[in-house]
Amino acid sequence: MRLVSAEQIEAAGDWRALVDALGEAHRGQPAQVKDMLLRDGDNAWLSRAAWLPGGGDFGLKSMSVFPGNINLAPPKPSINGGMLLFDKTTGELAAVLEGAALTIWKTVGDSALGAVRLAREDVAELLVVGAGTIASRLPEAYLAIRPSIQRVQVWNRTSERATALAEDLAKMLPVPVEAATDLSQAVAAADIVACATMSPEPVIKGAWLKPGAHVDLIGAYRPDMREVDDDALRRGRLFVDSRDTTIGEIGELIIPMNSGVITEEDVLGDHYQLSAGALGRTSAQDITIFKNGGGAHLDLMTARFFLDRL
Repeated sequence: MRLVSAEQIEAAGDWRALVDALGEAHRGQPAQVKDMLLRDGDNAWLSRAAWLPGGGDFGLKSMSVFPGNINLAPPKPSINGGMLLFDKTTGELAAVLEGAALTIWKTVGDSALGAVRLAREDVAELLVVGAGTIASRLPEAYLAIRPSIQRVQVWNRTSERATALAEDLAKMLPVPVEAATDLSQAVAAADIVACATMSPEPVIKGAWLKPGAHVDLIGAYRPDMREVDDDALRRGRLFVDSRDTTIGEIGELIIPMNSGVITEEDVLGDHYQLSAGALGRTSAQDITIFKNGGGAHLDLMTARFFLDRL
């Protein structure tokens, strides 16, 4: 059995290579997936299993989500856990990968693949909404797949955290990074809006979005959570990473479907369907919306990517 640490994952990581690998993996048949979510107040325990068809890889990722950890002194990661990968021939436990690092690369890589397929190639302005771990890694991934980006803005409900993240990113990225103070103005200027919050209520309004924008929704993972309002869903062409792990599973879709704002037919495709030729962006004026559900099949694909590189 192999143990893979967070340090090994980070050392082997490459955003462009991961996005290419995820795109190639979605050319196959969809995996079997099964989720379990337990909650205690604001804390959650999420376990996700996946098995690729035809004798492919199978594994289980089990993670805790404790949002309050960021307020501890010193702060601790809000997401913790591990990924079990089994031998596809014998069923033996083959590898254990550190879950938080794997989740970062899976989650951000998933969104970057969505942007490769849906965002305009000439995007110049990136807005990151949120200031957590995932938010901090989004700009480097987006720059890897859209080098046309010329400026990054960061907005967070707590302005001090947005400023701190912007200052840290400015030291690492080859483009200017600023903390946004007015969310509506920042959204209106953005070609890509990447939203990675823990908000149960919409933080992005569709009225703010400019024609041609791409919206990346990452944070909502529970049935009672969403990050954009109804207007955004009405205005945009809606896509998901997997129909099986988003429709009927995540509030971003459950809530507007239950109220009649959208139907299942308004979800125009997922990664599997886009890989098979489904129509994504149809013009430079389209608003595209991508819901990152982050199913276990993506953890499995990402785990295989890192094990092959290592």
